[in-house]
Amino acid sequence: MSIQILHHEFLGPVRLSEWGPPMEKVVYVVLARDKDRFHLVYADVCEHTDDRSFFVSNDSFKCWMERAGSEENLYLAILPMFASDAPGRRFVLDRIVHETKPPCNGVTQGGTRAPL
Repeated sequence: MSIQILHHEFLGPVRLSEWGPPMEKVVYVVLARDKDRFHLVYADVCEHTDDRSFFVSNDSFKCWMERAGSEENLYLAILPMFASDAPGRRFVLDRIVHETKPPCNGVTQGGTRAPL
């Protein structure tokens, strides 16, 4: 299964709770499912992680939960970019954030929006 975001083919979405490490050199998006629709709530890059708590320890996790209503409604989609460099992945991320304005990007630990 795949989902297209700004002409990029992301793998997934899969339930966030079903994700397991490792993850390396990807742009990822967190989606909230509402019936048959997915809403992009957060986007970021991951250079490498083996940490199972990678997502739940994210500063914006509380915002994701507020948007999704429960962890059951949180989904993950990834864009593998193994052949790219960090600035290339950052360029794709910046474009996605600029065009889609995910509501949880720029949210701090306390749940307030930080300046972008």
